[in-house]
Amino acid sequence: MIIARRKRKENIAEYLLYMWQVEDLIRANGFDIDSIRRTVIAKYAQPEEVKGEITRWYEELIEMMRSEGVTEKGHIQLNKNVIIALTDLHLRLLKSPKEMVYSAAYYKTLPYIVQLRSKAGSENVSELETCFTAVYGYLMLKMQNHEVSAETLEGIKQISLFLAMLSEKYRADSNGELNLED
Repeated sequence: MIIARRKRKENIAEYLLYMWQVEDLIRANGFDIDSIRRTVIAKYAQPEEVKGEITRWYEELIEMMRSEGVTEKGHIQLNKNVIIALTDLHLRLLKSPKEMVYSAAYYKTLPYIVQLRSKAGSENVSELETCFTAVYGYLMLKMQNHEVSAETLEGIKQISLFLAMLSEKYRADSNGELNLED
């Protein structure tokens, strides 16, 4: 909760990746709040009042995941809404003549997106979700100490640069600092 709040303000891409990790953490703990208290919340150096808030936050996420039917896989609507908002901004950026650098970054990333979508057979998944899935998968592989090919590293680097640029544009837009009009 504390990390999520900070990341949401500072870097929307990191926030989304963190929230996907939280969803997986909840799944790994079998949707058991007592297990989450022991394995996650107890490790926070926070007063009991804050730990209580964190517990309620996890309980709410557990309920959302159950009610939205994403106990095995998938993401809660809260996280899907982030992808929707980012996609909206992405499309606005691509249409803006002021955002040539952003457009160039997107078109430099597009071959990797196309390749990933064809490998996964997931043409119905948005381009941005494909990017986030690739970065998340890479992070999971790194956490498990798996080897990653140089080709994969190159793709992840480009996708990460693109998502970082989009995140910065999102922050600027959220703060009213982004002007896409002439």
